[in-house]
Amino acid sequence: MSGADGTGIFATVDEVATRLAEVGYLASTAVATTVFLADRLGKPLLVEGPAGVGKTELAKAVAAVAGARLIRLQCYEGVDESRALYEWNHAKQLLRITAGREESWDEARSDIFSEEFLLPRPLLTAIRGNQPTVLLVDETDKADVEVEGLLLEVLSDFQVTVPELGTITAERRPFVVLTSNATRELSEALRRRCLFLHLDFPDAELEQRIVRLKVPGLDRALAESVVKVVGALRAMELRKLPSVAETIDWARTLLALGADTLDEAVVRDSLGVILKHQEDIRRAAEELTLS
Repeated sequence: MSGADGTGIFATVDEVATRLAEVGYLASTAVATTVFLADRLGKPLLVEGPAGVGKTELAKAVAAVAGARLIRLQCYEGVDESRALYEWNHAKQLLRITAGREESWDEARSDIFSEEFLLPRPLLTAIRGNQPTVLLVDETDKADVEVEGLLLEVLSDFQVTVPELGTITAERRPFVVLTSNATRELSEALRRRCLFLHLDFPDAELEQRIVRLKVPGLDRALAESVVKVVGALRAMELRKLPSVAETIDWARTLLALGADTLDEAVVRDSLGVILKHQEDIRRAAEELTLS
């Protein structure tokens, strides 16, 4: 049974973990519990943590489990209301005005600010949908503060006001995931409206399970070695730490190379799969030991 304002995807915490695993996302108990609560309470879920720990993948996994469409607002510096919420199709409006030269302005205006000329962007699209929807507001910390204000309005009541059309309220509340790499501090007002989940790199045992799930042909011992080396790299002061996705890529690379053990030559020749800066590769080559 779901709460009155919930999105009604999951019945229990265990079901969250089980169904996410079925689509390839292994969730800890803490993650499964927070996802369950976000679903049950109908609250946006703010997922914060370093890049590459699976924040975006969590939203994709929930969408896959729910059979929901995934609507993504990718945030960046300069994204504004017209990119996030809606804008009017000015070219089409101009054509309509030109075609109706005999009309008064009042007649034309009532027409060009109608649904036909509206271009919904991700937030409005998610609010107006009546089918299961997961709204992903990705890398929220990269957006300007003004966009946070827009999110406050949308996520408080799950409604949007278009002055020419009135207030549009969600008939079916979307499951909302906001991600942040914490490059900028988000406002307390936005945090208050969300449930918070901090995702860090998984512990070695969980990452081995993830790698073996994603790369079925990988030997258990080699998976253990891969995760161990990646853990050692993450302990270094690198410009970019290896993500979970890059751990998986490296495991696939080793499989493709036919490597059954990790020796210095294999590691040296394949470091570019998991490290993306020459200075990181140089540091790893100097400091990494495989004992």
